[in-house]
Amino acid sequence: MTKLIGYARVSTRDQSTDRQQTDLFAVGVRRDDLYVDHGVSGAKASRPEFDRALNALIDGDTLVITTLDRLGRSTQNMLSLAEELRGRGVGLRILNLGGGDVDTDTPMGSMVFTIMAALAQMEREIKRERITDSVAKRRAAGLDLGGRPRRITDSQVRNAIRLVGSGEPVAQVARDLGMSRATFYRRARTLVE
Repeated sequence: MTKLIGYARVSTRDQSTDRQQTDLFAVGVRRDDLYVDHGVSGAKASRPEFDRALNALIDGDTLVITTLDRLGRSTQNMLSLAEELRGRGVGLRILNLGGGDVDTDTPMGSMVFTIMAALAQMEREIKRERITDSVAKRRAAGLDLGGRPRRITDSQVRNAIRLVGSGEPVAQVARDLGMSRATFYRRARTLVE
């Protein structure tokens, strides 16, 4: 008897898979045949529940996911996985790909999957370029990049540099400041430049 094996994933622990699960149950995935990864990036090679879902698939079964990005990050990886599944006699069904349900068991579904996988990778690369460009522009303009506020002020680091200059061991001075030696050296280098 062929089965629908469902897979849902969220990248962070505070996200919810409720919407994905609802969509998977609506197309006939049974609760026992649903595998869910919480707090696991799609970029990771090993996703424990995804690996279990793949192992559960047998000839005639279909892997069902809600969106293409649940499958992976690179076009090459997604196409390789689709080919591996096809070789095992397993179908792949994406519920929301290009506005509709795509099943790679059909020639049209396979073509749409290939095109959408390439577009998804391109979109990620464009987003990465924009972020890198934005950070470079903010840095060049001397603007705050966000992140965690510094606990240790430049004044404190300057005092620590003086202590090291007077013979105190770097390891001890860094430890007293609450930072690693590498962080101390990095901060000291930026203040000396």
